[in-house]
Amino acid sequence: MSGVRDTTMVPLHRTPHAERTLVGLSFFGGGTAAYRPWTAHLPPATDLVVLCYPGREGRFVEPFARDWSELVDDVAHSLRAADLGPYLLFGHSMSGWTAFDVAARLETDEAHRPAALVLSSCNAPDRGLTESELSPAAQDDDDRLLEWMGTHGLLPPHVRESADLTEVALELMRADIAVRDTFVHRGARVSVPLQVFSGAGDPLIRADAGPRWNALTSGPYRHDVLGGGHFYTPEIWQTLPSRIAPVHAAAAGSAS
Repeated sequence: MSGVRDTTMVPLHRTPHAERTLVGLSFFGGGTAAYRPWTAHLPPATDLVVLCYPGREGRFVEPFARDWSELVDDVAHSLRAADLGPYLLFGHSMSGWTAFDVAARLETDEAHRPAALVLSSCNAPDRGLTESELSPAAQDDDDRLLEWMGTHGLLPPHVRESADLTEVALELMRADIAVRDTFVHRGARVSVPLQVFSGAGDPLIRADAGPRWNALTSGPYRHDVLGGGHFYTPEIWQTLPSRIAPVHAAAAGSAS
């Protein structure tokens, strides 16, 4: 990997003679830490990199993206500059929409488009921002935002116990809300293999999410329903790479 700083493309696992890279995108309201358990569950010859958005972690001195288009531009530029070779792009929750839009933007760039797209815990974007996608809201006070972040696992104890870190977490969340609220689906589609995960107990996911995602790709498609809610169960989340079909197909040398 070259051309991009480790603060943008954060390497969590590198292996000699890697044949592919699994690239995760930062979460809505979060960063790269939730991906660290994945390092123990990767197939052979697979690197794990998390792309960090501007304004957080190692990129905290950079301004936040101002709108959805600027965020997608940043991610697409970083992937083009990273010279990853074959890679799979993963997005969870709102970053699933980011991953999808980035893959659509790179659709005609054969040298840099992902070999496969894996999306987790997100509705298909063609219906636009629904009530569930608009929560939390820009007008919510700090207590409501902290409650939402705690419920969705984005407020670890060391952050809650620090007033300074809590303030940073709130600033990051409000910046992501502002970007999310500018999202518009403009008919994007992809042709790369697409795998979608959803939690059987996730109240945010619509019953028609699977068929609607299927309609947005002309490539191979599969939808896997897993146990638990928005982040599944802790065991399922930690071992999610073992369920990513395209990365295992690539590791085995078979077609996606």
